[in-house]
Amino acid sequence: MIAQEAALSHYEEEQIQRINEWQTEAPSVFSKTLEATLSPMTWLLEKIIPGSAIQGILQCSNVAAEWVSDTEDIQQSAQVMDIEELRQKDLGLSDKLANDVHNWAIGLASLEGGASGAVGWFGMAVDIPTIITLALRTIHKIGACYGYERESKEDGEFILAILSASGANNMEQKITALTSLRSIEKMIASQTWAALSQKAVENKISQEAAAVSIKALASQLGVNLTRRKVLQVIPAVGAAVGASVNAWYIKEVGWTARRAFQERWLVDNNKIIRN
Repeated sequence: MIAQEAALSHYEEEQIQRINEWQTEAPSVFSKTLEATLSPMTWLLEKIIPGSAIQGILQCSNVAAEWVSDTEDIQQSAQVMDIEELRQKDLGLSDKLANDVHNWAIGLASLEGGASGAVGWFGMAVDIPTIITLALRTIHKIGACYGYERESKEDGEFILAILSASGANNMEQKITALTSLRSIEKMIASQTWAALSQKAVENKISQEAAAVSIKALASQLGVNLTRRKVLQVIPAVGAAVGASVNAWYIKEVGWTARRAFQERWLVDNNKIIRN
């Protein structure tokens, strides 16, 4: 990234550096460690919760997350009449709002994970759809902190790409998700009536592509969540593992959303341009 004509504040320069550092940071080794030490249990859990089930959960959770992502609290805290005002207001203010949303989500995830983890296998049926819904709600809410609410199909794809980047199991997956984020962002920024008409013609192809994308994301989530939650099925440690794993997961989701929407805000305000 390089600065454009718009002047950068010291705070904005600092955030651009942190965005760059986050983009080149490899995913956690947590999943690889679990895969090596607990592969038999992971295999069993993946059989009990197959990718097709995760795909169904993901689609339902995305709708539910959007439904429960209210923004009145953000508007009140920011003292704005409309969420869209935050697109040009102040990055520091948006970061503060996002931090509040993020911390609240981490706390809720920890409580839910502890409760579901205390009952072992049975808690998984509630825990996985709940944590996916919470993850998507967190992304929706953090987006609102920067002035972005879902207004188009591309906005929905941007949210799913954030979820994909946050759950990347290796650097290749992360790079793919980041590339997708940038492509979607450019598409949103360059929308014109002609482009919208063309998209209407290509709607069937877009729907098919979206279905493939959902399937790939569901597969990735299945691997990621089952590896993280494999110890949660042991009653003696399930509550502690459930609480810590859920908190950790939402922490990663939240930071991915914050960096992605920070970058989008900076681009829209002519603060940066990508190489």
